Amino acid sequence: MSYALAGNATSPSLDAFAQELAGALERAGFQPSASDDPSDADLVLNLVDQQAPRAFRRKAKGTYSATLYELPEEPENVLKSSYPLLVRSLANIVMLYVPDKAVWFTTMERGTYRVEPDADEVIARLAPLARSRLVIENDFRTDLEPELWGGDEVTEDIKAAGKRMGDLDLLPAPFPIEELLDERDMRHVMRLYGVGGLSYGNLSARLDKNRFWMSASGVDKSQLDGIGRDILLVSGYDSVNGRMVISVPPAVEPRRVSVDAIEHWMIYQAHPDVGAILHVHAWVEGIAATQINYPCGTEELARSVAELIDQEPDPAHAVIGLRNHGITATGDTLAEILDRIEPRVLRQVPMN
Repeated sequence: MSYALAGNATSPSLDAFAQELAGALERAGFQPSASDDPSDADLVLNLVDQQAPRAFRRKAKGTYSATLYELPEEPENVLKSSYPLLVRSLANIVMLYVPDKAVWFTTMERGTYRVEPDADEVIARLAPLARSRLVIENDFRTDLEPELWGGDEVTEDIKAAGKRMGDLDLLPAPFPIEELLDERDMRHVMRLYGVGGLSYGNLSARLDKNRFWMSASGVDKSQLDGIGRDILLVSGYDSVNGRMVISVPPAVEPRRVSVDAIEHWMIYQAHPDVGAILHVHAWVEGIAATQINYPCGTEELARSVAELIDQEPDPAHAVIGLRNHGITATGDTLAEILDRIEPRVLRQVPMN
Protein backbone atom coordinates (compact mmCIF):
# COMPACT_ATOMS: atom_id res chain seq x y z
CA MET A 1 0.00 0.00 0.00
CA SER A 2 1.10 3.56 -0.66
CA TYR A 3 1.04 6.65 1.55
CA ALA A 4 1.35 10.39 1.06
CA LEU A 5 1.54 13.53 3.17
CA ALA A 6 -0.86 16.38 2.45
CA GLY A 7 -1.45 19.81 3.94
CA ASN A 8 1.07 21.91 5.78
CA ALA A 9 2.62 21.53 9.22
CA THR A 10 1.72 24.34 11.60
CA SER A 11 4.99 24.02 13.54
CA PRO A 12 8.46 22.45 13.26
CA SER A 13 7.49 19.87 15.86
CA LEU A 14 4.44 18.73 13.86
CA ASP A 15 6.54 18.57 10.70
CA ALA A 16 9.15 16.46 12.50
CA PHE A 17 6.51 14.11 13.87
CA ALA A 18 4.93 13.73 10.43
CA GLN A 19 8.31 12.70 9.06
CA GLU A 20 8.69 10.20 11.90
CA LEU A 21 5.28 8.76 11.01
CA ALA A 22 6.36 8.49 7.36
CA GLY A 23 9.40 6.49 8.42
CA ALA A 24 7.26 4.26 10.63
CA LEU A 25 4.84 3.68 7.73
CA GLU A 26 7.71 2.48 5.54
CA ARG A 27 8.91 0.17 8.29
CA ALA A 28 5.34 -1.18 8.41
CA GLY A 29 5.41 -1.99 4.68
CA PHE A 30 3.88 1.14 3.15
CA GLN A 31 5.59 2.77 0.18
CA PRO A 32 5.69 6.49 -0.69
CA SER A 33 3.16 7.26 -3.41
CA ALA A 34 4.71 7.56 -6.85
CA SER A 35 2.13 10.20 -7.79
CA ASP A 36 2.37 13.92 -7.19
CA ASP A 37 -1.31 13.88 -6.29
CA PRO A 38 -1.80 12.68 -2.67
CA SER A 39 -5.31 11.47 -3.47
CA ASP A 40 -3.79 8.63 -5.50
CA ALA A 41 -2.35 7.11 -2.31
CA ASP A 42 -4.00 4.41 -0.22
CA LEU A 43 -3.33 6.30 3.02
CA VAL A 44 -3.01 10.06 3.39
CA LEU A 45 -1.74 11.92 6.45
CA ASN A 46 -3.42 15.31 6.16
CA LEU A 47 -1.69 17.96 8.31
CA VAL A 48 -4.08 20.75 9.31
CA ASP A 49 -4.48 23.81 11.47
CA GLN A 50 -7.20 23.23 14.05
CA GLN A 51 -8.61 26.73 13.54
CA ALA A 52 -8.75 26.50 9.74
CA PRO A 53 -8.57 22.82 8.72
CA ARG A 54 -8.32 22.18 5.02
CA ALA A 55 -10.45 19.30 3.78
CA PHE A 56 -8.72 16.48 1.96
CA ARG A 57 -10.90 15.42 -0.95
CA ARG A 58 -10.48 11.82 -2.02
CA LYS A 59 -10.81 10.67 -5.61
CA ALA A 60 -11.40 7.06 -4.60
CA LYS A 61 -13.48 5.64 -1.78
CA GLY A 62 -10.60 3.35 -0.90
CA THR A 63 -8.27 6.16 0.18
CA TYR A 64 -7.99 6.31 3.97
CA SER A 65 -7.61 9.88 5.23
CA ALA A 66 -6.02 10.52 8.64
CA THR A 67 -6.05 14.13 9.80
CA LEU A 68 -3.12 15.16 11.99
CA TYR A 69 -2.98 18.34 14.03
CA GLU A 70 -1.04 19.64 17.03
CA LEU A 71 -1.81 21.41 20.29
CA PRO A 72 0.78 22.45 22.88
CA GLU A 73 -1.19 20.86 25.73
CA GLU A 74 -3.89 18.25 26.08
CA PRO A 75 -7.29 19.99 25.91
CA GLU A 76 -9.79 19.56 28.69
CA ASN A 77 -12.12 17.75 26.27
CA VAL A 78 -10.25 15.90 23.52
CA LEU A 79 -13.48 14.83 21.83
CA LYS A 80 -14.77 18.38 21.61
CA SER A 81 -11.44 19.52 20.19
CA SER A 82 -11.01 16.76 17.62
CA TYR A 83 -14.47 15.63 16.57
CA PRO A 84 -15.39 18.68 14.43
CA LEU A 85 -12.21 18.12 12.42
CA LEU A 86 -13.54 14.76 11.25
CA VAL A 87 -16.24 16.66 9.39
CA ARG A 88 -14.31 19.75 8.38
CA SER A 89 -11.32 17.83 7.01
CA LEU A 90 -13.43 14.94 5.60
CA ALA A 91 -11.34 12.42 7.53
CA ASN A 92 -11.71 8.78 8.50
CA ILE A 93 -9.83 9.47 11.72
CA VAL A 94 -8.28 12.45 13.53
CA MET A 95 -5.02 12.30 15.43
CA LEU A 96 -4.18 15.02 17.93
CA TYR A 97 -0.43 15.28 18.61
CA VAL A 98 0.68 16.80 21.91
CA PRO A 99 4.50 16.88 21.71
CA ASP A 100 6.26 14.51 24.12
CA LYS A 101 2.95 13.64 25.82
CA ALA A 102 0.42 11.74 23.70
CA VAL A 103 -1.39 11.16 20.43
CA TRP A 104 -5.18 11.03 20.73
CA PHE A 105 -7.20 9.11 18.12
CA THR A 106 -10.81 10.13 17.46
CA THR A 107 -13.24 8.33 15.14
CA MET A 108 -16.71 9.10 13.83
CA GLU A 109 -18.21 6.50 16.19
CA ARG A 110 -16.66 8.33 19.15
CA GLY A 111 -13.75 5.98 19.60
CA THR A 112 -11.41 8.31 21.48
CA TYR A 113 -8.27 6.85 22.96
CA ARG A 114 -4.69 7.73 23.87
CA VAL A 115 -1.51 6.35 22.29
CA GLU A 116 2.07 7.03 23.38
CA PRO A 117 3.74 9.66 21.13
CA ASP A 118 5.96 7.04 19.51
CA ALA A 119 5.74 6.93 15.72
CA ASP A 120 5.92 3.15 15.47
CA GLU A 121 3.23 2.69 18.11
CA VAL A 122 0.96 5.21 16.40
CA ILE A 123 1.37 3.46 13.05
CA ALA A 124 0.79 0.08 14.69
CA ARG A 125 -2.69 1.39 15.61
CA LEU A 126 -3.30 3.25 12.34
CA ALA A 127 -2.06 0.73 9.75
CA PRO A 128 -4.70 -1.97 10.37
CA LEU A 129 -7.44 0.64 9.98
CA ALA A 130 -6.00 1.91 6.71
CA ARG A 131 -5.61 -1.63 5.36
CA SER A 132 -9.17 -2.68 6.23
CA ARG A 133 -11.63 -3.43 3.42
CA LEU A 134 -14.97 -1.66 3.36
CA VAL A 135 -18.04 -3.66 2.37
CA ILE A 136 -20.69 -0.96 2.11
CA GLU A 137 -21.83 -1.25 -1.51
CA ASN A 138 -25.05 -3.10 -2.35
CA ASP A 139 -25.99 -5.22 -5.36
CA PHE A 140 -29.76 -4.74 -5.59
CA ARG A 141 -31.68 -7.48 -7.35
CA THR A 142 -35.42 -7.37 -7.98
CA ASP A 143 -35.82 -11.07 -7.25
CA LEU A 144 -37.68 -10.92 -3.93
CA GLU A 145 -40.55 -13.41 -3.89
CA PRO A 146 -43.92 -11.67 -4.36
CA GLU A 147 -45.23 -13.16 -1.11
CA LEU A 148 -42.48 -11.21 0.73
CA TRP A 149 -43.11 -7.81 -0.88
CA GLY A 150 -45.20 -6.79 2.11
CA GLY A 151 -42.98 -8.50 4.66
CA ASP A 152 -43.67 -11.49 6.87
CA GLU A 153 -43.73 -12.53 10.53
CA VAL A 154 -39.99 -11.95 10.80
CA THR A 155 -40.19 -8.35 9.57
CA GLU A 156 -43.06 -7.73 12.00
CA ASP A 157 -40.77 -8.92 14.81
CA ILE A 158 -38.05 -6.57 13.57
CA LYS A 159 -40.49 -3.64 13.61
CA ALA A 160 -41.57 -4.49 17.16
CA ALA A 161 -37.98 -4.83 18.33
CA GLY A 162 -37.02 -1.50 16.79
CA LYS A 163 -39.89 0.22 18.58
CA ARG A 164 -38.91 -1.46 21.83
CA MET A 165 -35.30 -0.31 21.39
CA GLY A 166 -36.59 3.23 21.11
CA ASP A 167 -38.72 2.82 24.25
CA LEU A 168 -35.66 1.47 26.11
CA ASP A 169 -33.55 4.44 24.99
CA LEU A 170 -31.17 2.17 23.09
CA LEU A 171 -31.23 4.24 19.90
CA PRO A 172 -29.60 7.53 20.86
CA ALA A 173 -26.67 9.05 19.08
CA PRO A 174 -23.49 7.51 20.49
CA PHE A 175 -22.86 10.88 22.14
CA PRO A 176 -24.54 14.32 22.27
CA ILE A 177 -23.42 15.30 18.79
CA GLU A 178 -25.11 18.70 18.97
CA GLU A 179 -22.70 19.66 21.77
CA LEU A 180 -19.69 19.10 19.51
CA LEU A 181 -20.81 20.41 16.14
CA ASP A 182 -22.31 23.70 15.04
CA GLU A 183 -25.30 23.85 12.69
CA ARG A 184 -23.16 23.90 9.53
CA ASP A 185 -21.14 20.88 10.61
CA MET A 186 -24.31 19.04 11.58
CA ARG A 187 -25.62 19.50 8.04
CA HIS A 188 -22.36 18.10 6.68
CA VAL A 189 -22.60 15.08 8.97
CA MET A 190 -26.14 14.30 7.84
CA ARG A 191 -25.22 14.71 4.16
CA LEU A 192 -21.82 13.00 4.12
CA TYR A 193 -22.17 10.30 6.74
CA GLY A 194 -25.91 9.67 6.90
CA VAL A 195 -26.14 10.26 10.63
CA GLY A 196 -27.58 12.92 12.88
CA GLY A 197 -31.15 13.28 14.01
CA LEU A 198 -32.24 9.70 13.34
CA SER A 199 -31.26 6.63 15.31
CA TYR A 200 -28.25 4.40 15.63
CA GLY A 201 -27.48 0.71 15.86
CA ASN A 202 -29.03 -2.01 13.70
CA LEU A 203 -31.00 -5.24 13.96
CA SER A 204 -31.55 -8.34 11.87
CA ALA A 205 -33.37 -11.68 11.96
CA ARG A 206 -32.88 -14.86 9.98
CA LEU A 207 -35.36 -15.78 7.24
CA ASP A 208 -33.84 -19.11 6.16
CA LYS A 209 -30.50 -20.90 5.93
CA ASN A 210 -28.73 -18.23 3.87
CA ARG A 211 -30.91 -15.10 4.05
CA PHE A 212 -31.81 -12.57 6.71
CA TRP A 213 -33.86 -9.40 7.04
CA MET A 214 -31.97 -6.32 8.25
CA SER A 215 -32.62 -2.65 8.98
CA ALA A 216 -31.50 -0.10 6.42
CA SER A 217 -28.78 2.47 6.94
CA GLY A 218 -29.76 5.91 8.18
CA VAL A 219 -33.36 5.14 9.15
CA ASP A 220 -35.19 5.55 12.43
CA LYS A 221 -35.07 2.03 13.89
CA SER A 222 -38.07 2.77 16.10
CA GLN A 223 -40.27 3.39 13.05
CA LEU A 224 -39.34 0.71 10.55
CA ASP A 225 -41.90 0.22 7.82
CA GLY A 226 -41.43 -0.40 4.07
CA ILE A 227 -39.80 -3.53 2.65
CA GLY A 228 -36.88 -2.51 0.48
CA ARG A 229 -36.76 0.88 2.17
CA ASP A 230 -36.54 0.41 5.95
CA ILE A 231 -36.08 -3.36 6.05
CA LEU A 232 -34.12 -5.25 3.41
CA LEU A 233 -33.46 -8.91 2.66
CA VAL A 234 -29.75 -9.77 2.53
CA SER A 235 -29.48 -12.79 0.24
CA GLY A 236 -25.75 -13.09 -0.42
CA TYR A 237 -22.24 -11.66 -0.32
CA ASP A 238 -20.18 -10.93 -3.42
CA SER A 239 -16.73 -11.30 -1.87
CA VAL A 240 -14.89 -10.55 -5.13
CA ASN A 241 -16.43 -7.08 -5.45
CA GLY A 242 -17.05 -6.51 -1.74
CA ARG A 243 -20.82 -6.02 -2.07
CA MET A 244 -23.83 -7.30 -0.16
CA VAL A 245 -26.48 -8.85 -2.39
CA ILE A 246 -29.93 -7.45 -1.56
CA SER A 247 -33.24 -8.84 -2.82
CA VAL A 248 -35.92 -6.16 -3.21
CA PRO A 249 -39.41 -5.83 -4.69
CA PRO A 250 -39.75 -4.27 -8.14
CA ALA A 251 -40.76 -0.62 -8.45
CA VAL A 252 -39.06 0.25 -5.13
CA GLU A 253 -36.15 2.65 -4.85
CA PRO A 254 -34.20 0.83 -2.14
CA ARG A 255 -32.11 2.26 0.62
CA ARG A 256 -28.71 0.78 1.35
CA VAL A 257 -28.63 -1.90 4.01
CA SER A 258 -26.82 -1.19 7.29
CA VAL A 259 -23.04 -1.09 6.94
CA ASP A 260 -22.82 -3.90 9.50
CA ALA A 261 -24.50 -6.35 7.12
CA ILE A 262 -21.17 -8.07 6.42
CA GLU A 263 -20.74 -8.72 10.15
CA HIS A 264 -24.21 -10.22 10.45
CA TRP A 265 -23.62 -12.29 7.30
CA MET A 266 -20.47 -13.86 8.74
CA ILE A 267 -22.19 -14.69 12.04
CA TYR A 268 -25.27 -16.23 10.42
CA GLN A 269 -23.12 -18.30 8.07
CA ALA A 270 -20.93 -19.63 10.87
CA HIS A 271 -23.77 -20.34 13.34
CA PRO A 272 -26.99 -21.78 11.87
CA ASP A 273 -28.59 -21.69 15.32
CA VAL A 274 -28.35 -17.88 15.55
CA GLY A 275 -31.83 -16.52 14.85
CA ALA A 276 -31.28 -12.79 15.35
CA ILE A 277 -28.53 -10.20 15.86
CA LEU A 278 -28.69 -6.81 17.57
CA HIS A 279 -26.11 -4.00 17.57
CA VAL A 280 -26.40 -0.92 19.80
CA HIS A 281 -24.08 1.84 20.96
CA ALA A 282 -24.20 0.72 24.57
CA TRP A 283 -22.14 -1.57 26.80
CA VAL A 284 -22.29 -4.62 29.04
CA GLU A 285 -19.66 -5.16 31.72
CA GLY A 286 -17.44 -8.23 31.72
CA ILE A 287 -17.71 -9.13 28.03
CA ALA A 288 -14.99 -10.04 25.53
CA ALA A 289 -14.20 -7.16 23.19
CA THR A 290 -12.35 -6.41 19.97
CA GLN A 291 -8.87 -4.96 20.34
CA ILE A 292 -8.75 -2.72 17.25
CA ASN A 293 -11.41 -0.17 16.37
CA TYR A 294 -11.77 -1.10 12.71
CA PRO A 295 -14.17 1.12 10.78
CA CYS A 296 -17.80 0.03 10.62
CA GLY A 297 -18.60 -1.95 7.51
CA THR A 298 -15.17 -3.54 7.10
CA GLU A 299 -14.41 -7.21 6.66
CA GLU A 300 -11.84 -6.92 9.43
CA LEU A 301 -14.32 -5.65 12.03
CA ALA A 302 -16.82 -8.30 10.97
CA ARG A 303 -14.21 -11.04 11.23
CA SER A 304 -12.93 -9.91 14.62
CA VAL A 305 -16.47 -9.89 16.06
CA ALA A 306 -17.34 -13.23 14.45
CA GLU A 307 -14.17 -14.82 15.84
CA LEU A 308 -14.99 -13.64 19.37
CA ILE A 309 -18.49 -15.07 19.03
CA ASP A 310 -16.93 -18.37 17.92
CA GLN A 311 -14.99 -18.46 21.20
CA GLU A 312 -18.04 -17.92 23.42
CA PRO A 313 -19.40 -20.90 25.39
CA ASP A 314 -22.77 -20.39 23.66
CA PRO A 315 -22.25 -18.49 20.37
CA ALA A 316 -25.99 -18.46 19.69
CA HIS A 317 -26.60 -16.39 22.85
CA ALA A 318 -23.51 -14.17 23.04
CA VAL A 319 -22.76 -10.51 23.76
CA ILE A 320 -19.52 -9.15 22.28
CA GLY A 321 -18.02 -5.69 22.70
CA LEU A 322 -16.78 -3.50 19.88
CA ARG A 323 -14.16 -1.49 21.73
CA ASN A 324 -14.97 2.22 22.05
CA HIS A 325 -18.13 1.63 20.02
CA GLY A 326 -20.87 -0.68 21.33
CA ILE A 327 -22.05 -4.29 21.50
CA THR A 328 -23.23 -7.02 19.14
CA ALA A 329 -25.57 -9.65 20.62
CA THR A 330 -26.87 -12.91 19.18
CA GLY A 331 -30.01 -14.81 20.18
CA ASP A 332 -33.04 -16.83 19.17
CA THR A 333 -35.10 -13.73 18.43
CA LEU A 334 -34.67 -9.99 18.88
CA ALA A 335 -37.16 -10.05 21.75
CA GLU A 336 -35.12 -12.75 23.49
CA ILE A 337 -31.93 -10.68 23.07
CA LEU A 338 -33.57 -7.57 24.50
CA ASP A 339 -34.98 -9.53 27.45
CA ARG A 340 -31.49 -10.83 28.19
CA ILE A 341 -29.44 -7.64 27.88
CA GLU A 342 -31.91 -5.08 29.27
CA PRO A 343 -31.02 -5.64 32.96
CA ARG A 344 -27.27 -5.38 32.23
CA VAL A 345 -26.93 -2.76 29.53
CA LEU A 346 -25.04 0.50 30.17
CA ARG A 347 -25.94 3.43 27.92
CA GLN A 348 -22.42 4.89 28.09
CA VAL A 349 -19.67 3.07 26.18
CA PRO A 350 -16.33 3.14 28.06
CA MET A 351 -13.43 4.65 26.12
CA ASN A 352 -9.95 3.13 26.36
